[in-house]
Amino acid sequence: MQRIAVIGGTGMTGQCVVDYALEKGLKIRLLYRTEPTIPERFKGKVQLVQGDVTNIDDVKRLIEGDGGVEGVCVILGTRNKLEATTELSRGTENVIKAMKEANLKKFSIVMSSFLLRSLNEVPAVFHKLNEEHRRMLDLTKASGLDYVAILPPHIADEPASGYTVVHDEAPGRLVSKEDLGKFIVDSLDQPEHYGKVCGIAKSA
Repeated sequence: MQRIAVIGGTGMTGQCVVDYALEKGLKIRLLYRTEPTIPERFKGKVQLVQGDVTNIDDVKRLIEGDGGVEGVCVILGTRNKLEATTELSRGTENVIKAMKEANLKKFSIVMSSFLLRSLNEVPAVFHKLNEEHRRMLDLTKASGLDYVAILPPHIADEPASGYTVVHDEAPGRLVSKEDLGKFIVDSLDQPEHYGKVCGIAKSA
């Protein structure tokens, strides 16, 4: 894989995705909403496409423009807003639709490890966001594409230290933002994770 699209690449984890993909020598098309959110270090190194994931035409331009891409990394967040929203699931729906139209198969997408727990274990303050993540996961599973659904626990602002990945369960309560960024990119080329719900955590 040589060319990827990144959606949500200006947040904490998303920046790690872009940094790591650049280290690997990948060509990156990055969807961004506003100029001030783009880190200076990305300018001149990634192809910038202005738009919003909730606009299907913007997503199509990202995926299909300039020769197209071979995989998509989706790291949508709410920037600490916890109220009810459908923005993330609408964005997920648009990504899946645009990928199908472009005959593109591979994408990795980040949600929350709360989906691996029963609702009574999830703090009430996260219930609305958890419902939205559930809608994202349902759309992803029904997509028919080679998805990798990545459900991290608490994302720590710390350097890479090694990580563990398991299917359908949470292997721990913490993961480095850099390790998570690596897996989001690397999993696109790891067929053993296609069609799987992946729990990830810092190695013991």
